[in-house]
Amino acid sequence: MSSVYHLTFPFSEEETRNLKVGDIVYINGHIHTMRDMGHARALDILKKGEKLPFDLSPSAIWHCAPIVKQDEAGKWFVTSAGSTTSSRFTPLGSEMLERLGMKATLGKGTMKQRAVDVMKKIGSVYLNTTGGTAALYAQQIEDVEAVHWLDLGLPEAIWVLRVKEFGPLIVGIDSYGNSLYENIRKDMNVHLKEQLNKAGISISKSFTYLPVNITGRPREL
Repeated sequence: MSSVYHLTFPFSEEETRNLKVGDIVYINGHIHTMRDMGHARALDILKKGEKLPFDLSPSAIWHCAPIVKQDEAGKWFVTSAGSTTSSRFTPLGSEMLERLGMKATLGKGTMKQRAVDVMKKIGSVYLNTTGGTAALYAQQIEDVEAVHWLDLGLPEAIWVLRVKEFGPLIVGIDSYGNSLYENIRKDMNVHLKEQLNKAGISISKSFTYLPVNITGRPREL
């Protein structure tokens, strides 16, 4: 049965090692949005032996391009914040995790095996956000405390967000290498084979669907 956790950054390794796939998590503290160009620039800086202008170690990376506005005083605020697909960040994200040791990554979907291996090594987790809740997550952002690299554009800039009871988030990959995505995929394949067998459909054959209409003409039977 899944457990529910309310955690505040910085996470300890003991806290992340307690989390298991399917657990529900609400987080408090600071998170940093980061997408393709942000990852690439950050790694270029780190490879030169230089420091980033923001501290990711006690925080989390969120694969997100928030929709932001400024008020009359020039203060930034988030109007909507939905995750982007995380799998494409596996190569760069894995290297970031190894170098900086963040205890949590937030996003949509899953991350591939290289990231899973790094999470096992450093005691980190991947937290799935819930689809269709961008407006809700925006309400859980208490403040935009800073923004870095605006020259990359608003979606690719690094937004430093202070959040309160941010969630619900689901542990998609735990620090022991278990993946919710892989578990669901395996279960789905088992049930699919069962249903195909019941329907008398051979799973050893492949099937191709032919549309009824091809270029506007009825199919010839």
